[in-house]
Amino acid sequence: MDRTFALMSDDPDCGPKLRAADTPQRFEFPDLGMVVNVRSGEAAEPNLAWEWSDEVAWEPKLRMSMSSDTANRYFQGKENVALAIARRRIKASGDVKLRLGMFSLHRPVFAAYRQMIVADYPHLEL
Repeated sequence: MDRTFALMSDDPDCGPKLRAADTPQRFEFPDLGMVVNVRSGEAAEPNLAWEWSDEVAWEPKLRMSMSSDTANRYFQGKENVALAIARRRIKASGDVKLRLGMFSLHRPVFAAYRQMIVADYPHLEL
């Protein structure tokens, strides 16, 4: 997932849009016992900054909880977000309009994520 956030931050389409959206987010992966908090980069930082910790200096506007399998499907473009939320595979809180907007901002990185999976993690390819 760390490489996924780097892909999002570095993507010439996705990164600047996520930075401009300035929407702090929290992703929880209960099956791994992990949490990552993501925010827009500041000044000389990349487009995104993230910390794998509960202890951060910002409050997330969006919270999402999903298994690592669901996250993998999502970033490969294989998970329908609306259905996943309805079926509780993704538990999301925060402004609904803001949530949907953020999900659409992630889409440009799906192809790069799939390439990374094929090249480096073929066992995760769907």
